[in-house]
Amino acid sequence: MSSTKYGVIAVGNALVDVISQVSEEFIAKQSDDHGMEKGAMTLVEEERAVELYSQMSKSLETSGGSAANTMAGFASFGGKGAFTGKVADDALGKVFQEDIRSLGVNFETQPLIVGASTGRCMILVTPDADRTMNTFLGASIELSPIDIDQNIIASAQITYLEGYLFDRAQAKAAFIAAANYAHEAGHKIALTLSDPFCVDRHRHDFLDLVENHVDILFANEDEIKSLFMQEEFDDAISAISKHVDIAAITRSEKGAVIISKGEQIKIDAVPVENVIDTTGAGDQFAAGFLYGLTEGKPLAECGKLGAIAAAEVISHIGPRPAVKLADLAA
Repeated sequence: MSSTKYGVIAVGNALVDVISQVSEEFIAKQSDDHGMEKGAMTLVEEERAVELYSQMSKSLETSGGSAANTMAGFASFGGKGAFTGKVADDALGKVFQEDIRSLGVNFETQPLIVGASTGRCMILVTPDADRTMNTFLGASIELSPIDIDQNIIASAQITYLEGYLFDRAQAKAAFIAAANYAHEAGHKIALTLSDPFCVDRHRHDFLDLVENHVDILFANEDEIKSLFMQEEFDDAISAISKHVDIAAITRSEKGAVIISKGEQIKIDAVPVENVIDTTGAGDQFAAGFLYGLTEGKPLAECGKLGAIAAAEVISHIGPRPAVKLADLAA
């Protein structure tokens, strides 16, 4: 790809992650009382977020959000990246700003001065390493086209869009603006579908985005089947191959499949002796894959870098690398 200031700029939810290990019984009670769905992401209001937070013990708190986690991994590989996302002008917002900048990721989005507080995501990790997320989006959903900096978008090889952000009309407009700026500059747009329930809510708009604006698609098996309303994985990947240049579909312990120009490349999962927490596995797969892509590596090698990053992050609590991914890749 052409020489640019950034390898990747990501556009996504700017959140603070609150991660806690809980029992299956805790999830079951929350399901009975509040309709929480195990393994899914549920949007909650601030009052519910405060209530749930009060019931979580021994939590790890870190700046997060799916695309921001991907940029943390991308930087850990040695990539130069930027992030666009909305926080409030409050204590948590300042924590997010300082944290992502400390990783070497450029972050210049103006904070929200009046209105909602900085968003947060409560992540409940059960003994089977599954994660159930309850997200108060807060200021993050106030991102609009005015926050999309054309100069920064034009200075990145790839603009990476987070599907979780797609719930509001102004965020959808921001995605289209970013796609137009990137393509005008001759660069690529990548999208992660983020969550099958998110896809269910916005299938028509996601399909329009994929068919008309996206060059590179990231999804897991459930998300890609949801997008095309297919029960069989092979039918879903056959459908996506007609719409994008590259699709990277993760399949947990089955590894991943890369689809490009009619070719399918199977990527083996990197063995993990003890899976602790699957939070961030897809985010870090994308980080490794995008790093490889911006470095001009073959797709198979991009997939291997993604698998290395995903394996590292599921071996511990938290959605970001605990060691330097560049060292693991070496």
